Amino acid sequence: MVDEDDVDGQDAATIGEPEVEDEEEAVEEQEEVVEEEEEEEEEEEEEESSDEEQVESSVQADMDRLQHDFPGFRDRYRLIKRIGEGTFSTVFKAEDIHYDRYDNSWDHEDDLSKWASPPLKGRSSQSRSPRKRARYVAIKKIYVTSSPARILNELELLHDLRQCPSVCPLITAFRHTDQVVAILPYFRHGDFRAYFREMTIPDIAIYLRSLFTALKSVHEHKILHRDIKPTNFLYDPTTQHGVLVDFGLAEREGTDSKQCLCHETRETRKHRQASSVWAQTSMTTQPGYPKSDTRPSRRANRAGTRGFRAPEVLFKCTEQTTAIDIWSAGVILLTILSKRFPFFNSADDVEAMIEIATIFGTKRMKAAGLLHGCVFETTIPTIGQQGFTMEKIILWSTCRTEDKPLTPDEKLAIRFLERCMELDPSRRITAQEALDHEFLNIGMASQETADEDEVDMLPA
Repeated sequence: MVDEDDVDGQDAATIGEPEVEDEEEAVEEQEEVVEEEEEEEEEEEEEESSDEEQVESSVQADMDRLQHDFPGFRDRYRLIKRIGEGTFSTVFKAEDIHYDRYDNSWDHEDDLSKWASPPLKGRSSQSRSPRKRARYVAIKKIYVTSSPARILNELELLHDLRQCPSVCPLITAFRHTDQVVAILPYFRHGDFRAYFREMTIPDIAIYLRSLFTALKSVHEHKILHRDIKPTNFLYDPTTQHGVLVDFGLAEREGTDSKQCLCHETRETRKHRQASSVWAQTSMTTQPGYPKSDTRPSRRANRAGTRGFRAPEVLFKCTEQTTAIDIWSAGVILLTILSKRFPFFNSADDVEAMIEIATIFGTKRMKAAGLLHGCVFETTIPTIGQQGFTMEKIILWSTCRTEDKPLTPDEKLAIRFLERCMELDPSRRITAQEALDHEFLNIGMASQETADEDEVDMLPA
């Protein structure tokens, strides 16, 4: 006769064996995760140490000067290296020594409560003390040659956009005498020139979706970024997330603007064009500059990077809108599809107009100029009247023949490109319309699948 307690015990022992094995496997997996995290931390430390070794003497002198100019700076931040230099500022990577002392709600990159590994069973919590993770920020030193109004404008805009997705927030700022320093999050990103030629159509769609998400937030605040280009959109191909940075040239829509002909009705534009001096003398005089021009010079904001300026900026439109950022985003897409960077490489505004006219043709370029009360004339024989289609431009740029036709997804990308690079800013696609476009939703399915796979990997 067998006791029931013995049967229960046997059953419990039999069932319990696989559970022990599962626990051991789970412990081994978690140990592997810990080892991988340690290896990543070691790689970061090695990268950081190599960065410190490669700092040039001139850069080190700038870093020492910055630390000296701001009392107490060394106690808060540890400068590591210079990561960017522009006309109006220099940006350094630094460790935020007192990160844990402040509210870091701006930090959306890391949610440690979600991704942290659970405690290992069978291990004392005191056996392995957790290592303090280094937190990095970007220190933007704004040159004293910048006007106080420009500096204040940049800081105010960054503050207004602090809660916007895919936009770099402002953490804080310091001023000592005439020197201003802005503290921004540091975002790990790849070099655009290193990855853009390898991007697939879904990759491009995800990249642009992140960029247009940022532009939607910026434009909803009635802000023009004015300097959209690859180096101002910090994108990590691994995580497929990007952040829009550098608002040094940004301004609120309508700032110092005067009424332009492009915002008049079509009938008004036709009337003013017909009664202009150009219309009355264009048939009797040769193209060129008048000997004695009594008209006042036309002034408009031309801020931006050459090759990325919209046609209305080149034509000195006095009432520019957020559409100038959409054109610049279109140039980025054209660069990726053509696998040529930079695509436009003009030395001045006149050459920039010629480059655009080579693609769109003189007929459309003249119409674009007349929108803003400007006349576009050229005697260069290689510039045709009709121009070329974007499909032709992409095929020629990538050296493809009829043997390698464009895929349906590539044609969809080109149709989206044409919406971004409309010569008439009023017909250009908006950021919201871009996010609703079929092309930018190509990569959403694959990205959501990848995110779900990551979530499935989390322990229950």
